[in-house]
Amino acid sequence: MEQPLDQDACWRAVVARDVRFDGRFFTGVTSTGIYCRPVCPARTPKRQNVVFHPTAAAAEEAGLRACLRCRPETAPEMGAWRGASNTVSRALAMIEAGALDRGDAEALATRLGMGERQLRRLFRQHLGAAPVSVAQTRRVLLAKQLIHESDLSMAEVAMASGFGSVRRFNETFQALYGRAPSDLRRRKVEGEPGGAIKIGLSYRPPYDWAAMMTTLAMRGVADEAVVDDVWTRRLRIDVDGTDGAVTVRPAAMGRAAVEVRVGELTALPGVLARVRRVFDLAADPEAITRDLSADPVLRAAVEARPGLRPAGDWIDAGEDAPSDRLTTTDAALMARAEQWRPWRAYGALYWPLIEERRHDKAA
Repeated sequence: MEQPLDQDACWRAVVARDVRFDGRFFTGVTSTGIYCRPVCPARTPKRQNVVFHPTAAAAEEAGLRACLRCRPETAPEMGAWRGASNTVSRALAMIEAGALDRGDAEALATRLGMGERQLRRLFRQHLGAAPVSVAQTRRVLLAKQLIHESDLSMAEVAMASGFGSVRRFNETFQALYGRAPSDLRRRKVEGEPGGAIKIGLSYRPPYDWAAMMTTLAMRGVADEAVVDDVWTRRLRIDVDGTDGAVTVRPAAMGRAAVEVRVGELTALPGVLARVRRVFDLAADPEAITRDLSADPVLRAAVEARPGLRPAGDWIDAGEDAPSDRLTTTDAALMARAEQWRPWRAYGALYWPLIEERRHDKAA
């Protein structure tokens, strides 16, 4: 069973504005009807007015709206739970790709080989919200980020965030924020039609960008290239539902700078979801380091090279969670890796470093 949030520990994190907890939970303030990140710079609310939620979707399902100051949509995703449920991980990937924009929860459950009731129970257990609430929250938070960070018009934001219609977009924001979505944009927009959509995606440091870019450059995937530490992927209609391109580069600590050019704005959520997967932006380095360091053979390597992450596939049809996949025939590694679950893919990244150290000592 998923462990419930420790409300007292969450409160201590909020009082301290502890960045280690950013994205791990959200602070619901019942007196104002908003929810915040633990690092929100606003005045700390009274303890009796606070309820903590494991995800943004859980907070919104409880009737709260996102804080306009700390912007929960920019918090790093919390990926530690992914190792606990491959089904939830697969369901989320489908939701990110638009499964609930085009169909309902029953159809999603059928694709996963289970009943809708069981799927709802798993989402409640791991995310604190129903699948439809998770999908709705993703739309709202992506739309909110595009309003703040891009030069898209409101109609374009509606399409790019998966709402399907401007009317539904306006109604949702009016219900959540009591104002039109355009009122959330506090700057003059001078973007050109057809220009690049620039957006930042958050992750939890540390992150070894040099190692990731080297891996992506060497794997020789069609439609991908790395030039001057900038990764580019060509988008194709038959794969992505649009033509265009996406580029990714490291930005400020904890942020990846993404630029997307798409012919169809409705393809944007799926493109961003795939970028997150390729660059493993939802990883929880603290949990990975803690669990892998329990192996005395791995401990020194993990400490010496923090932030290694496996590069993901643009199209992922695997049944197992990416964090737990092995693509090796090394018998010794496969045997050892059983104790690294659910982080076998990460442990496999550190294994060559151990072999190098052994070779150096022998020499």
